[in-house]
Amino acid sequence: MTIDVFAALLMALAGSGHCVMMCGGIAGAFAGQVNKRQLATYNLGRITSYTIAGAVVGGAFAGVAGIAEHGLVSLRVIAALVLVCFGLYLGQWWFGLRYLERLGQPLWRRLQPLAATFRQRRSYTALFAAGMLWGWLPCGLVYSALSWSAVSGSAPQGALLMFAFGLGTLPSMLGFGWLSRQLQQLLQSLGFRQLMGAAMIIYGLWTLIIALRQLQILQ
Repeated sequence: MTIDVFAALLMALAGSGHCVMMCGGIAGAFAGQVNKRQLATYNLGRITSYTIAGAVVGGAFAGVAGIAEHGLVSLRVIAALVLVCFGLYLGQWWFGLRYLERLGQPLWRRLQPLAATFRQRRSYTALFAAGMLWGWLPCGLVYSALSWSAVSGSAPQGALLMFAFGLGTLPSMLGFGWLSRQLQQLLQSLGFRQLMGAAMIIYGLWTLIIALRQLQILQ
């Protein structure tokens, strides 16, 4: 489980450039309107949303895997493949995850106006609620992390993985508002994205080999 938590953190840090491109406009504009505590509250709501999603996915898939023989290991194979896909996406070698992001667009179109309404208020409760809604923004990075929650084995472990993932996104989301120019140059550079993408692919393939051996497909 420890290695999966580390993978969730690494996934978020590796995808920092993706975070800046997907959410940077929101974070940058919003950061100029609020103080640091308000911005932190907004991001806390987002991480809470990730954590709840991780608990739901982890618990649901643990129940399904418990029914089927080798169920959890089979799900780990799928999660490893998703991680490889994310690495290819991050390195800009293949963009298949964009189709996955489109699946969440209908829900986001309904939630976005409500999130904007909460964001216009300055109370901590409203900002926390806006952050929770922000957590439902369609994102291949988030969906990739959720695939790891699905193979975590339980709701608490799924929640822990997504909480770790959320923490890993904080440097880019908080730093964008406070150190935006320096952060963008590093995180959005093609070299950084390809280096992190290669690391994700290697980790995904390593996980895939282990899972296949557990299924006795590889000896």
